[in-house]
Amino acid sequence: KEKWCRKCTSAWRHVVYFNTIDLLYWRNVKQSGAVFSSVLLLLFSLTQFSVVSVGAYLALAALSATISFRIYKSVLQAVQKTDEGHPFKSYLEMEIALSQDQISKYADKILLYTNTCMRELRRLFLVQDLVDSLKFAVLMWLLTYVGALFNGLTLLILAVVSMFTMPVVYEKHQAQIDQYVGLIRTQVNSVVGK
Repeated sequence: KEKWCRKCTSAWRHVVYFNTIDLLYWRNVKQSGAVFSSVLLLLFSLTQFSVVSVGAYLALAALSATISFRIYKSVLQAVQKTDEGHPFKSYLEMEIALSQDQISKYADKILLYTNTCMRELRRLFLVQDLVDSLKFAVLMWLLTYVGALFNGLTLLILAVVSMFTMPVVYEKHQAQIDQYVGLIRTQVNSVVGK
């Protein structure tokens, strides 16, 4: 059973990876458009309303849709005198519980990332290496300017827009982009080499 679960998890990751790539490269325009517009609508909603309000409205919209569909199917079954059963039966019977192994694996990864981050921050703030701490200070100083221009939600919106546009732009203009990146890399290497 464990081998099957590992294979299933690996296959699931494979499917999720390729579905994400297909979304980002707009291979299915309807799906990519729906996901892109839904995420942008959610983020723009968060700029106007609180997270609690947006979450409550999304839950109400989902409940309204599922309750309406359930009533519609029940009425349809009564009128046509069929015995199709519950319209969401297959979803209700799906196993969605996480195993103890999965939880401990994810907890171990979170613990590893947290400890690594804490060690790195300690190293930077307590100036173990002066150059690295100065680089970090410059980065934080630059972030104050970014923070003055944009709030975090605006940056998230820009990240989503660029995530959905950059792969397509790169795919269409790959030769020109690679040429300019090569020129920039050559210039940087010549400056660093001096």
